[in-house]
Amino acid sequence: MAQKDYIKRKPAPRKKGAPSNRRKAPTKAATSSIMPKIKIAFAVLVLAGFAYFLYSIKDDATLVTQPVEPVKVVTQADIDELDPLPELPKEEWAFIKSLPGYEVEVEAEVATSDKRYLMQCGSFKIYDQADSMRATMAFVGLEPQIRGSKSGWYRVILGPYDSKRDAERDRHILQRENINSCEIWFWNL
Repeated sequence: MAQKDYIKRKPAPRKKGAPSNRRKAPTKAATSSIMPKIKIAFAVLVLAGFAYFLYSIKDDATLVTQPVEPVKVVTQADIDELDPLPELPKEEWAFIKSLPGYEVEVEAEVATSDKRYLMQCGSFKIYDQADSMRATMAFVGLEPQIRGSKSGWYRVILGPYDSKRDAERDRHILQRENINSCEIWFWNL
């Protein structure tokens, strides 16, 4: 189907005597209506009313002069004489006397594990990179080791740790120094 160009299309000719949908242009008499004159008159009337109101209240302010009594400074002693505070009641608490002699015994099992942990912080193909990380970790106060493997990778490790909590503590120390690559593993001999 062919597309039509409606923009360049000329309007269809109108038949004579057909009603037009267009409004007729307003006449000059309609444009010079009295509406703006009414608005101006109303604004002038409001301003005049406001000016009259201000003029009428100008002389209503009467000066009342009364002698001012001097201000008396009130001290804490004056307040205590007028309204003394009641004495604080003595509180008797039974637990204050009984707690020092009371002991609680708790039997808790200390969880020990046979597992040991190791923390690996990097694995490098070049020994100098592994040594650089080991030096950075040594400046923090830890004692890392470099372990080589048959495939030529050099691992930077810490450990062994008896508990995972100890390994986590060292990992947080390293994270403060922006070493975020450390992982905690079980120790394999």
